[in-house]
Order: sequence, then C-alpha cells, then structure tokens
Amino acid sequence: MLQRLLTLEDDVGCKEELYAENNKMNTMNIIRIYFSISAILLTATFCAAQENKPALTLQNCLDIAIANNIQVKQSELREQADKLNYNQAKYNRLPNVSAGINYGINNGRSIDPFTNSYNNQQLTSSNANLTASVPVFKGFQTQNYIKQADLTYQATKMELQQEKDNITLNVILSFLQLMNDEDVLALTNKQLVITQKQVERLNVLNNEGSISPSLLYDLKGQYAADQLAYVSAAKSVELSKLALGRLMNLPYNRDLQINREGFDTTLTLYDATADNIYNNAIQSLAMVKAADLRTLAATKGIKVAAAGLYPTLSLFGQLGSNYSSAASTLTFIGNTEVVSNDYVVVNGSNIPVITKQSNFTDQKINFLNQYNNNLNTYAGISLRVPIFSNFQTRSNIKLARIEEKRNSYIAENTRVELRQAIDEAHLNTSTAWDRYNILTEQVAAFDESYRTAEIRFNLGAINSVEYLIVKNNLDRANINLTIARYEYLLRTKVLDFYQGRL
Repeated sequence: MLQRLLTLEDDVGCKEELYAENNKMNTMNIIRIYFSISAILLTATFCAAQENKPALTLQNCLDIAIANNIQVKQSELREQADKLNYNQAKYNRLPNVSAGINYGINNGRSIDPFTNSYNNQQLTSSNANLTASVPVFKGFQTQNYIKQADLTYQATKMELQQEKDNITLNVILSFLQLMNDEDVLALTNKQLVITQKQVERLNVLNNEGSISPSLLYDLKGQYAADQLAYVSAAKSVELSKLALGRLMNLPYNRDLQINREGFDTTLTLYDATADNIYNNAIQSLAMVKAADLRTLAATKGIKVAAAGLYPTLSLFGQLGSNYSSAASTLTFIGNTEVVSNDYVVVNGSNIPVITKQSNFTDQKINFLNQYNNNLNTYAGISLRVPIFSNFQTRSNIKLARIEEKRNSYIAENTRVELRQAIDEAHLNTSTAWDRYNILTEQVAAFDESYRTAEIRFNLGAINSVEYLIVKNNLDRANINLTIARYEYLLRTKVLDFYQGRL
C-alpha cells in the first residue's frame, strides 16, 4: 500500500540532474515561480480545509465505510434471508391448518344432496371444511433441516462479519497511508523552507559580490527540485484521500481531513511467532468459522436427503358441513277431521269412519341451521412408505455428499491460504522492522553529517555540490524513514487482523 511513496526517492534523486542545468537561468526562474505558486495554493487549501471542515477520526471512517459499503448491505440481506429460512424450518413442526368454503348454483337436472333423488329445479348449495394435519415422523428430516438451517444462518453471519472485518482492515491501512503521505508532505515542505532560506542568504551574498554566482545557481536548482518533491508529495496526499473516500463510498473531496487522535503509532517489536498468529487466526477469524459452519451444514444436508428413504407418518383431521336450498322440514299446523273411505255397519246402516288428519307445512331450513345440523368430523392417521421414486432420493443423497466434500475442501483451502498469507505477512513485518531500525541509524548519521556540512558551507569551507550531496542524503533518508515507519505499522495491523485484534 505504501508502494507508490517509493517513487519519492526517484523524485529526490532527480535533484542531481538539475545541477547540470544551472546555466539555463530563464527556465529555472519560470519553474521556481510556477512551483512556488503551486506550493502556496496547496498550503492555503490545506489550511483552509483544516479550519472549515471537521476532521474524521479513524472510528468515523470505519462507521461510514461499513454503513455505505454495498457488499456489506448485500451480506446483510443474505443474513436476513437465512434467518427467515431458519425460522421457517422451526415452524415446519407446527400443524398445517386450512379452511375452505364454496357456493354454487345448479340448473336443470341434479341430485338433491339430502334425498339423493333427482331434482329438476334450480338448486343452490354450499359446503365448508376445516382441515388439519401434522407430521409425526419423517425420518428425522424436520429436526435435521432445522439444524442445517441454523448452521447456514450462523455461517452467513460469520460471512457478514468477515465483510466488515475486511472493510475495517482496508480503512485502517488507507488511514495509515494518508498519515504517511501527510508526514512526507510535511518533510518535503520543511526541506523546501530550508533550501529557500539558503537561496535567500546566497542571493544577498551574491549581490554583495561575496560568493561565486555558481553557488547561488546550484541552490536555486536545488530549490526547484525541492518544489517538485513537494508537489509530488501533495499529489500523493490527494490520491490517498481519494482512496480513503472510495472505501467510505464517498465522492472525492480535497477538503477531507483526518484526526489522528487516539491512533497509536508507537513502534515496538512484534514478538508473536507465525505459529501463534496462525493458531489465533483459525480460532478468531470469521472466514474460517464460516467455512467450517458451511461444512457442518452440508453434513446435515446428507441426513435431510436420507430422510426420503424412511416412511412418513402423519395425523390428520377434518371438520365439515354443508347447505342446500332444497333442504326443507315439515312443521305441524293442526289436526282436521276427515271422512275416510272406511265405514262400519250399525243396525244395517253403513256409517262412515271419521278420522283425524295431521296437517304439516313445508318450510325451508335456513343457512345457519343447516350448517349446525350437518356438522361432521373425520380424523385418521396416514402412513406413506416410499418404494420407488425414480432414484431421486438416492441422487439427492449423493449430491449432498458431494456438497459436503466441496465445502470441506473450501475449509481446508481457507486454512492453507491463511497459513501462507500469515507466513508472508510475518516475514514482511520482520523485514520492515529491520529496515526501520537501519534507517533510524542512517538518519542519525546523516543528520550529524548535515549539521557539520551546513556550518562549513556557511563558512565557505565546502562548495555547493558537496553541501547538496549531504543535504540530499539526509532528505532522502528522512523520507525513507517515514515510509519505513508506516510500512511497519501497516504490517503489524495486518498481523493484528489475522489475530482478530482490530
């Protein structure tokens, strides 16, 4: 991530080439004026932004990045879907209950549902039912499916956490990159100021005729080179702002500022071994847990598929009733005396027999009474034994075993790649620590060399070429030390990530 900063060494190295162009005074003056204006504008923008815009802390950047990241939002949707699947798997243990009702009109010849006789009139009818069924045994399919759905849901949660962890690491590294670029910019600005003061001093001496003009021209060439280094460093700052803004899914904002408060930049030797880091990683990293959970879920999938080989036992029941417009009842309305065809002989006379006849009226049975009178119930037990299903169940079992094997390979490969990445990261961290210590000693040596050279140059004991060589050595060493410092911080953050410490 710090790789592009290494180009600053090439920018600093170009200073020596500029020394050969001291005779091109007009060109150098134009360059000096142009880059002076650029430096002033960049500095003014930098200061104005600090005054008007609140600086973002690392936590602010992390919160914004996670909230705006599209991959995180997609993972959240997958988590919600798998949570619903898990809940539905548990609900599958509950009975299935349904109700139905229908109403129809028959015209022409039809069968009376009450008398089972043919009827040749318009007939309206209706029936309603309430049915329920509950599985008693399905080869433990329901229980295993619940466990599989739970494991899948837990794996999705781990994958969501891994997305957030990845964003966290990338934001931290980008935050460090911006800190590095700002520090390099401050160094180049300091170098520019030092060179400018020397140019101003030599300009006075040149006007007095106390020095050779070549000394002034050498320093002016160095001043232009320092301006180039400053502009390059300022561009790196803007590129880092762009990169950090992308991670937060925000448009580029040159006024973006960061607040370093609370960010620990203390450098200490990272004493954890690669083995310790790996052991912590497989226990803490969400991507390892997710891969293992996917494998366990696939194992449960085999048992779910194998349940198709077992009989299914279910209980069921039904409550129903019906209505017909043909349904009617006879209502008693009274008795009447009628002369029958029978008679009795009394004293030789035929006397008719009078009988009492009950009279009834035909009345339709209303809707509610019919539904109440016609209630019926039905309950039973159902057993389904699989005999042959076109080898579908066997194929499902084989597919489930393949899925388990595939997920186990994914989990194994995750560990292999993790181990390789940790070994490489640990080696890079050790190298970065050694480089930082060597550069610290180099800066101390060049700093003392420059202090002496500056005194001798001011006294006229050495020429400008000798002075500039010493100054460039110190400038280059300071920039390299800053880069090495943040590179080591970056490497340690990667190792912290593997151990779940971010």
